[in-house]
Amino acid sequence: MPSPRYWREIPSRYRLEATRCGNCGRVSHPPRGVCPACCGTDAQNLELSHEGKVVTFTVVHVPPGDFLMEAPYVLAVVETPEGARMMIQVADCDPASVEIGMPVALEFRLIRKEGKSGILCYGHKAVPAYPRGEEEGADLESREMEVAHA
Repeated sequence: MPSPRYWREIPSRYRLEATRCGNCGRVSHPPRGVCPACCGTDAQNLELSHEGKVVTFTVVHVPPGDFLMEAPYVLAVVETPEGARMMIQVADCDPASVEIGMPVALEFRLIRKEGKSGILCYGHKAVPAYPRGEEEGADLESREMEVAHA
């Protein structure tokens, strides 16, 4: 079980950080000192964009204890425009609506509460990235325009 100190000492848990290999160009998330592709040690830090696409996914129907209230939920491999891939929960949508290739936004959110101690663990979750004028974004955008012109 993670302690608060553990989570504070891993910046990539809070910021979307990766490394790019200076030899072969591979992007690794979480950051690594040795490239898994070419074993190079010349790595540059890279901040990832907060968007991506679903590469593959699964729906979890029988979750571990800390996630019982969230079932069913989606775990997906999401690839960012920089080429980093990460396993991440897809939230704020019906599991049946998730598709391969679906664009998502990566948001910093509460992941879980740790046992009876109540320690809060934060990280990133993916949420559907609605194109402008569709779904929830359309209502929000029209309300913002009305307020701006009032």
